[in-house]
Amino acid sequence: MSDNTFGKIYSFTTFGESHGEALGTVIDGMPSGVQVDYDFLLSEMARRRPGQSLISTQRNEADRPRILSGVFEGKTTGTPIAVIVENTDQRSKDYSDLAHTFRPGHADFTYTEKYGNRDYRGGGRSSGRETLGRVIAGAFAKMALRQYGIKVDAAVVGVGEVSCSDYQWNPPFLPPLYAPECKEKDKMLALVEEARRDGDSIGSTVECVIQGVPAGLGSPVFDKLDAVLAHGIFSLGAVKGFEIGSGFMAAKSRGSQNNDEIEIVDGKPHFLTNNAGGILGGISNSDTIVFRSYFKPTPSISLPQKTITDEKEDTVLVVKGRHDPIIGPRAVVVVEAMSAAIILDFLLRKRCDRI
Repeated sequence: MSDNTFGKIYSFTTFGESHGEALGTVIDGMPSGVQVDYDFLLSEMARRRPGQSLISTQRNEADRPRILSGVFEGKTTGTPIAVIVENTDQRSKDYSDLAHTFRPGHADFTYTEKYGNRDYRGGGRSSGRETLGRVIAGAFAKMALRQYGIKVDAAVVGVGEVSCSDYQWNPPFLPPLYAPECKEKDKMLALVEEARRDGDSIGSTVECVIQGVPAGLGSPVFDKLDAVLAHGIFSLGAVKGFEIGSGFMAAKSRGSQNNDEIEIVDGKPHFLTNNAGGILGGISNSDTIVFRSYFKPTPSISLPQKTITDEKEDTVLVVKGRHDPIIGPRAVVVVEAMSAAIILDFLLRKRCDRI
């Protein structure tokens, strides 16, 4: 049973390990004739790339993708698109003391229980570096979505217990934090710096806004658009929470507060509020899709932690190597990528809804 492929019509398969020779993705279902913007692909890869600032791992990877197939004379051909990115700055020796020790907060223990073995060099497939393939698939999806006028943007709106308030959604959001301008921005950045100095890490919140989605995307039962978005976002290793529209606050509201009333404006339906987050009954309603994802602190920290070995012995571990003190800033482009791929997949599915 494969766990490496996502999507139904527009689908992609990621491959490779954190410290292997290369990583990449194979995209299937991309329509022919889409203009391929290689510079845009490079810019998306750069947003995820390590070593951008002191609040990201100092692993120095160029992350320059090489397109092997599916593109001819600058356009997609309708055949599978294979893209590969070589690893150049692996330091596997940093992980040699982890060969028989499980890192707290990581998938080391569960992978061993499932497969009977594991790649201890940076976590192998469980590494955040696997998301590189998702960013590639998302970049190609965004190229296609341009023709529909659909725009996908995400930003860090919370660090620890501090969240942005009264902010304007005005992308592009810039490094190192990839957050909108708000009065709490400096405080959020200070929390990251404090965690880094302490050899610790901190959690974060990423908001995603998808504009221009037409009504009618999604299905009413198991493939609800919001359910698939949640599936895609929860498939990111560090995500521990997801909410769309009013989210968790809906459980504290009355129907009279949470329902989005509708009126006709210029001959078109207009929602007076957007508590639904752009999706009703699992189907897009043409309003802006808004959701938030909640990322746990980076589990690799430089503080002593109790753990066990694969021989079921107690020990104490201090994780070495180069690690992000916060996941959110580099996850922003990954959240966008998964969202873009899902929206494109549902746009292609919609062609099958009616004769």
